[in-house]
Amino acid sequence: MKHPLLLACALFAAGPALAQNAAPPPGDAKHGEMLFMADGCYQCHGTVAQGSRGTGPRLAPNTIPYEAFAAQLRTPRDIMPPYTTVVLTDSQLADVYAYVKSLPGPAKASDVTILH
Repeated sequence: MKHPLLLACALFAAGPALAQNAAPPPGDAKHGEMLFMADGCYQCHGTVAQGSRGTGPRLAPNTIPYEAFAAQLRTPRDIMPPYTTVVLTDSQLADVYAYVKSLPGPAKASDVTILH
């Protein structure tokens, strides 16, 4: 079995081409938004997943494939804390992904809020 981080890197490198072939599990974007805020994702990735140079990468609007997203949450690289199934169930992870996928990204810099 391949290491999840290697799989995440491979999927991240494959980018949009792979995303078109693998459908993510169904998720509830509204519930995902609540989880994104409640679990502190917004603290590093911003309220509309716009990211910030010093805290966390942009997640929207060009979201990585679900498999890479899930692998990064479960076994993160760098300083991101792990979101194990004890913290975020597989269903909740799909909800967060659905929320991030639903975001168009910030329209302009003044629309972005980063809370610290």
